[in-house]
Amino acid sequence: MTGTPLLGYLLPADCIDQNGCCADATATRPSIATSDGERGADMQHHQDRPQDLSPWPPGSLLSYLTPPVRTALLAIGTAVKVEPGGRILREGDEGSHMVLLRDALAKVTVNLADGRQALLAIRVSGDVVGEISALGGAPRTATVTSCGDGVVNVIHRRDWHPFLQDHPEAALALAGTTAARFRWANQRRVDFASYPAKVRLARVLAELSAAHGEPVPAGRTLGVMLTQTELATLSGAAEPTVEKALRELRQAGVLETGYRQITIRDLATLRQVGLMPNVRHGWTKGS
Repeated sequence: MTGTPLLGYLLPADCIDQNGCCADATATRPSIATSDGERGADMQHHQDRPQDLSPWPPGSLLSYLTPPVRTALLAIGTAVKVEPGGRILREGDEGSHMVLLRDALAKVTVNLADGRQALLAIRVSGDVVGEISALGGAPRTATVTSCGDGVVNVIHRRDWHPFLQDHPEAALALAGTTAARFRWANQRRVDFASYPAKVRLARVLAELSAAHGEPVPAGRTLGVMLTQTELATLSGAAEPTVEKALRELRQAGVLETGYRQITIRDLATLRQVGLMPNVRHGWTKGS
């Protein structure tokens, strides 16, 4: 893999299926009890979040909102079903609407001059996409593609602006999630320049598992299903290098791999490999 990454990493065309989406990418989203206005959303519950907080994925816009504001946001816009490979937003298009991923998994990509794509991020239920263009009226800066069947809310500027004015809490939460995305992108650039591929891979795996995974008997899932090629693009590494690093981590008992599935058995050791700070509530298999 060659080229210089910009925010994300180069995504070879062979990692995209015939629908233009992450191959077989899905999220594990067990059903949960929801409040009024949240019916029909199947979300994962992050085990480290207090029970009285949002069950939506940590870091998503909906996870930061209080139940009344979250219910109000879910009530605006038009609910639309999406299919695997469906374009939710297209790079370069004009648009005055944003999209709330009510129950969906999507990838964010940009086109490169040589025809390849750069995979910038993965977005899950509770996230918003297209908010920058919706607020500023600029063309879309990336393409957002659905990686499975799902439901999104299309919210136009005429509804979005009054909602933010009436709910300052939501405006602050939106600013916070946007800032977090820029920090994540900047960290990937720093990692690419500072650490070898195995360290970068360990960091990506630890962050994905912490943000989107759920506990299972063998440890903790990654939360999303990614091919080795997609992991390589997120880590800024060549696919053979990622394959070798995964094999070494598997042999060391840090993780298990299956068909497009990864289970983290020992998060503490994975974080050590990634040169990440220790966390108070680290776990290993069976803890």
